[in-house]
Amino acid sequence: MSRKYFGTDGVRGTVGTVPITPDFAMRLGYAAGMVLVAREHLPAGEHPAVLIGKDTRISGYMLEAALEAGFAAAGVDVMLTGPLPTPAVAYLTRALRLQAGVVISASHNPYPDNGIKFFSADGAKLPDAVEAEIEAHLEQPIVCVPPAQLGKARRINDAAGRYVEFCKSTVPYDLTLRGLKIVVDCAHGAAYHIAPDVFHEMGAEVSSIGTEPDGININNKVGATAPKALAEAVVARGADLGIALDGDGDRLMMVDAAGRVYDGDQLLYVIARQWLERGRLGGGIVGTLMTNLGLEHALAGLGVPLVRAKVGDRYVLETLIERGWKLGGENSGHIICLDRHTTGDGIVSALQVLAALRLQQCSLDEACAGLTLYPQTLVNVKLPNGFDWQNRPEILSAKRCAEQELGDSGRVLLRASGTEPLLRVMVEGRESDRVDSLARGIADAVQRAAA
Repeated sequence: MSRKYFGTDGVRGTVGTVPITPDFAMRLGYAAGMVLVAREHLPAGEHPAVLIGKDTRISGYMLEAALEAGFAAAGVDVMLTGPLPTPAVAYLTRALRLQAGVVISASHNPYPDNGIKFFSADGAKLPDAVEAEIEAHLEQPIVCVPPAQLGKARRINDAAGRYVEFCKSTVPYDLTLRGLKIVVDCAHGAAYHIAPDVFHEMGAEVSSIGTEPDGININNKVGATAPKALAEAVVARGADLGIALDGDGDRLMMVDAAGRVYDGDQLLYVIARQWLERGRLGGGIVGTLMTNLGLEHALAGLGVPLVRAKVGDRYVLETLIERGWKLGGENSGHIICLDRHTTGDGIVSALQVLAALRLQQCSLDEACAGLTLYPQTLVNVKLPNGFDWQNRPEILSAKRCAEQELGDSGRVLLRASGTEPLLRVMVEGRESDRVDSLARGIADAVQRAAA
């Protein structure tokens, strides 16, 4: 079944335009309630329940109220957490034995955007088929259950504290971060009141930036998508490390004492090498079509296979489960430690990296020895609605010419964004100038074709 509203990470768009409107959110809550509840077999008279968390965008209040109304009309109880990272919602949905979890967030996007994504009862993102089923129910009118069966809502006041304890439980009890000076950047997002506490309670000396959300400053020149602010803070404060999360807390970037930024591929390598040495890896690594070729070669040198999934941490998770593996991620900073959590988690991933550094008694730079990332250029090209770029000969010709020039020493990838009207043009190879030139040449061909 095709999906009209769901992309690679739920429903997302600009607030005030379909599908991010209050009336659509109410219908989505009702449709999701009807689909997800129908899949459960609860005792007679027992109400199904869902958890709703959100990031710090001002539009979260509006969408939260609309979703709550839709679920209540379907006879579903709602538990509200207020601002909470996406992985925390996944964890609490599972821990509280609820039927589903909902996150109101547009992740790394700026505040005018927002989105709605779902987790199943076991804390995993919904399969495409279930999302398609929810979309089918969107076409049906809202018919409230009888008044006595309407859902109720209540707040979970200890959600943040429960999640802090969960994060700490994902590393050995005797692991301490004493002696480490860490700067934590929460992107003015959902982890602002959680992440600093986790690392402080692990023993580190913690200072923070990006912890003053005002509803419109989420991801604004801070966080995992803008690590320059963290790099400057680490150097200025004489810290040992910096940890950057995105607005909903599921992405991770790190910075060393010299202000060098480490992306998801590098951090995945640090974790993989440590797990391999400890006999914990138990198979290979799952990356995506965007995973750097240098990581694939470095892992091969360790005897560790890498398999590429479609872009999106949900597809990384699906491939991990299919193969029975434990570790995967994206260069954007989504890292899944499947023996610790069911979804990408920036705080949990950071703790895994810190554990590796402590056990190896080394710096981030030293832990990345053996990994050389290839230069990679990504150009985003705006596309008009309905533009069929896959069947335009001038675009295909530009791609083929670039591939022939790179040979076996590089890659070319064209893919449509799952959340924005963009075509992402990625070129990767050994020589930075040539990679940049080829990427811009293909992007120019796309722009001319789309004009």
